Amino acid sequence: MKEFFIALQFLTRINIVTQTVWTEKDFGESVKFFPAVGAVLGIIYSAVIVILFKIMPDANIFIGAIGFCTAIILTGAIHCDGLADSADGLFSGRDKNKILEIMKDSRAGSFGVVSLVLVAVLNISALAELAKISVEWICMAIYSAPIIGRFAMVYVIKKFPYARPAGIGKAFSIYATKKIFLFALVETFLFLLPIILLSEKIFSVSMAALIIAIIFAECAGNFTTEKIGGVTGDIYGAIEILAETFTIIIFLLAVSA
Repeated sequence: MKEFFIALQFLTRINIVTQTVWTEKDFGESVKFFPAVGAVLGIIYSAVIVILFKIMPDANIFIGAIGFCTAIILTGAIHCDGLADSADGLFSGRDKNKILEIMKDSRAGSFGVVSLVLVAVLNISALAELAKISVEWICMAIYSAPIIGRFAMVYVIKKFPYARPAGIGKAFSIYATKKIFLFALVETFLFLLPIILLSEKIFSVSMAALIIAIIFAECAGNFTTEKIGGVTGDIYGAIEILAETFTIIIFLLAVSA
């Protein structure tokens, strides 16, 4: 369980057991528990939504906003930071070395700010629309999204080379073996499987969202590999939050069809 608590501590602000000493191998192998961390977050998000529905059942936009803000607070905006840095670098029109330099800069540029605004608007509006339709649909969307998003991270970690000679995400790339990838895949499916008890249709939507997230991760990984020779920690985060956003949108499209 040590790797699970490392993953939880790294990806969230939830420190059930604070890990202060670990090896690079421990840190790298914690990637297999990324979907489990997503499940923990998804349960919390869903609980928040249910409470809000009981207090103010008609405040759809507010419910959508709080749902998105809860994710930002519990993750410390780590994936938003990755998205902003990735957008600034990848769309700068510069060469590989300059792109990597821009991505390392903690300051947010215009592409980064715009990307964050677009993701916030899409998430809040999609969640608000789901809230109008059904508490079950919004809860399952906001439960599934962090699980699927973090498996998308595992996919690019395993599939694509790390673009920098060193970095915080390098250990993930080194220790993400085929065994760990398969562990994460089965784990993702098992955490999504209980949805079938609520609705077979919602479960099928979550499976479709998972497949689409994998396709997106493949395309994004190929794009960044062509640009900078691989992926980075920032790109891991960008792919995660975009996969989450796409998942919520897919749920909205499915229920609206």
